[in-house]
Amino acid sequence: MGFEGEVWQVRGADEPVGDILIDEADFPWLSGRFTAGPGFPGVRELFARELALTEEDEEESRQEWEAAYDEVRRRVSLIAPNGPVPEFLLHIEGDRAWFRWSDEPFDEEGTRG
Repeated sequence: MGFEGEVWQVRGADEPVGDILIDEADFPWLSGRFTAGPGFPGVRELFARELALTEEDEEESRQEWEAAYDEVRRRVSLIAPNGPVPEFLLHIEGDRAWFRWSDEPFDEEGTRG
């Protein structure tokens, strides 16, 4: 697939959160170099918490992760080169970001994670 070299945007309500320059496509995941924008400081800790919760393996942690990720989805949107995507799962750590997306809403049972 021709994703490498594309720039995807992460946007907050009022300002850019950052850009992702895609350098790896491993379907269904894309990953790349993340360049923080002016809105990133406002969501940095939210992404750190969300990612830390993915590493825990208890049901309580899963519920906490879902709440944290719901907040991520409320605060940011993901914009493909051809426009916004309706559904996505995005992780950001340091200067790396990786995500999957869909043109349709994810199901409730197994598409997140």
